[in-house]
Amino acid sequence: MRRHWLVGGIIAASAALPVLAQSRQPDGTLPQPHVAFINANVVDVRAGTIKRNATVVVRGGRIAAVSTDPSPSGATIIDLKGKYLAPGLMDAHTHLDNLAAARRALETGVTTVRSASVGSFRDVALREMVRGGFLAGPDVLAAGLFVTPQLDDAILADPALAQLIVGVTTIDRLRQLVRVNLAHGVDVIKTRGTERAGRPETDPRQQTYSEVELKAIVDEAATKNVPILAHAHGDEGAYAAVKAGVRSIEHGTYLSDSTLALMKARGTYLVPTYSTLLDLIEPGGDYDDPVTKVRGMHMLPRMQETLRKAHQLGIPIVTGADVGYTSQSVTRVAHEVANFAALGMTPADALRSATVTAAELFRIADRTGAVEPGLEADLIVVEHNPLERIGTLQDVLYVISNGRVAVNRLGFGKT
Repeated sequence: MRRHWLVGGIIAASAALPVLAQSRQPDGTLPQPHVAFINANVVDVRAGTIKRNATVVVRGGRIAAVSTDPSPSGATIIDLKGKYLAPGLMDAHTHLDNLAAARRALETGVTTVRSASVGSFRDVALREMVRGGFLAGPDVLAAGLFVTPQLDDAILADPALAQLIVGVTTIDRLRQLVRVNLAHGVDVIKTRGTERAGRPETDPRQQTYSEVELKAIVDEAATKNVPILAHAHGDEGAYAAVKAGVRSIEHGTYLSDSTLALMKARGTYLVPTYSTLLDLIEPGGDYDDPVTKVRGMHMLPRMQETLRKAHQLGIPIVTGADVGYTSQSVTRVAHEVANFAALGMTPADALRSATVTAAELFRIADRTGAVEPGLEADLIVVEHNPLERIGTLQDVLYVISNGRVAVNRLGFGKT
């Protein structure tokens, strides 16, 4: 267990984790079985209550019914014996870009992710594989390439980017990079207001793009109705991004009261990736450098202050793990939810940050985020009531994504 986690560690993912055996259909897709969960305690994330002894029917990849009626004929019966059925978790800030990483996300109950950029357009490819039914999930909102001053090797993702080797530092080049992303069908654009915290040679408070430059990015993306997420630790860069019209601020460590007030007025979301700062100060994980460790030690209390103020103001806060779900990553969305609760949110508010509030940020609240008829069957099963024991989310026993069974550990649960 890592010493500074506010809650217990998550069970380690393994390639050998039990998954319900499913043969692929002739076209290579995974089936969407007709399932009835009986004796389920259903977590109503909107109301923050539990529907006791319910039957939840899944058919054709969607939730067909949530009731106390008998299970329908023809359905595969799964008796949850009082375990808790909740919506799948959502990760609003991930660098997931490969099949193994997608698998690790599913194994921890994450059924929807929003990419925070990858080095190529692998997030777009993953999105299409999930949509086509070739992978159980998670669903992916793709960002493609980071709109940042230096593309480094990401410039190899498309020959149209060759002239940007001199830097993405003018309005025309910013718009060009956004257009390339749009041409690849991204769902969101990621840019930056400030430098990074996880690199020892950069100061996370330093502003990178101005309000005018950020507004050009927002305007170009708006031609395809694509929103912007903006990396910003420092206040000046974050304020410029909010003024420019971004949909969410990622991190936000040093946000001032005036920036928070502007976010509240404009309906800007905050994705704090709080647990990443815990990773900075501990050995191992995605970050392991003495400079970033020292930096994390003074960033952490500032982030705690920002989070508490944002929550008190009613700014919508969403979970983001900020990892690539690599074999070395130790941060998960379940940690972020539990840490939110430890910092003052109610368990219900913390759980909403990973479900319905995230779905609202993603503009998919009409599709997923709750256990309700008509929504996609993105569901997890846990042993205990997460509204009372939020840490139970760190040990998911069953995951179904888009109605496709991804993880089945129910045999390990208490009967």
